[in-house]
Amino acid sequence: MISKLKNLGPGLLFAGAAIGVSHLVQSTRAGADFGLGLLWALLLINLFKYPFFQFGPRYASATGESLLDGYKKLGKGVLVTYYIITFATMFTIQTAVTIVTAGLASSLFGIFFSIEIWTVIIIIICLILLIAGKYKLLDNLMKVIIIILTITTILAVSLALINNTEPINFNQVLPINSIEIAFLIAFMGWMPAPLDISVINSLWVVEKKKNIKKFGPKSAIFDFNVGYISTIILGIGFLLLGALVMFNSGESFSNSAGKFSNQLINMYKTSLGNWSWAYIIIGIAAFTTMFSTTLTTLDATPRAMAKTTKLLFKKHTNFGYLFWIGLLSLGTIGIFIFLASEMGLLIKIATILSFLTAPFFAIVNYILISSKHTPKEWRPSKKLDALSWLGIAFLIGFSLWFLTTL
Repeated sequence: MISKLKNLGPGLLFAGAAIGVSHLVQSTRAGADFGLGLLWALLLINLFKYPFFQFGPRYASATGESLLDGYKKLGKGVLVTYYIITFATMFTIQTAVTIVTAGLASSLFGIFFSIEIWTVIIIIICLILLIAGKYKLLDNLMKVIIIILTITTILAVSLALINNTEPINFNQVLPINSIEIAFLIAFMGWMPAPLDISVINSLWVVEKKKNIKKFGPKSAIFDFNVGYISTIILGIGFLLLGALVMFNSGESFSNSAGKFSNQLINMYKTSLGNWSWAYIIIGIAAFTTMFSTTLTTLDATPRAMAKTTKLLFKKHTNFGYLFWIGLLSLGTIGIFIFLASEMGLLIKIATILSFLTAPFFAIVNYILISSKHTPKEWRPSKKLDALSWLGIAFLIGFSLWFLTTL
């Protein structure tokens, strides 16, 4: 068990990428607007997405190659589709997570810099960490970040429960109007993360295997399960925080990153007794949450796009990791300059796009893991196979339901 814990890595990176907008923004908003009424949605989407996320580390550890290599074996059209989807969404997604991080930094340390300058500073810090330290630094740093995030979030939830004087209502809610349904789809779109993170996770597993040769399928699945369970626990934690602190408060969230961050932290601060140390706990939990997401996503997409470019063109190109991380950084800053006041819109677009593209990743990952390209002993069991079919039906059904309400 100790050796397994020491080998943790890609699963925690998955958690770092997942625990961000979906938790701090969407889960908190779900709690603020519906109390614990959407707990069913949080648990259900985590259940039905689980197989398709797990197929990433399962395939990579069993074959020694990423899902992208597997996509190519299924046909060039699959890889091209992935390339188009990722390029079409990567700037919006990165901007959505970075703008929240910058807003929190501005709220916590705003006396020094504006939110615009904080955006540039955060991007530069992430670039230095990723380019100088590469995967090994990211792997080690994320272990520390996840520990800090878990401890501070648990403390924040505990404080909110201690100060709560109202009975907790567990009545579940099914959104009925178009606005509520749109929020439900957005909530599930990034809960616990977009399904394309499975591709990135497989790339992280391949990198991990370069450092630890014995990082086989059993270790990879255990590592992933630790990270996945962490995202579920913290997702429930942020839902509870939103429900306990903000539900029926009469407050509405701003679409401006800076104003939203101030509202979030100040509401927590007031509700938790206005203690300075409570403010610090909330601030650290919130900022750590978003910084970890910004850091991991800034590494993830360039890594995937560089690999996809290489596979598609079958030769060395100048469009490697450094090119894509530079392009993504500049694109993020550019979008932020023009849409800083539309954080809510950016997040809504990014999360809904992630949900609508989820069936593609679910189907392709399932076909690949069940095919001849995966060693027979590591193909899905009957139970996992059944859950996969249910998950595909759920994702397609909810996507069609959303499209019919537009």
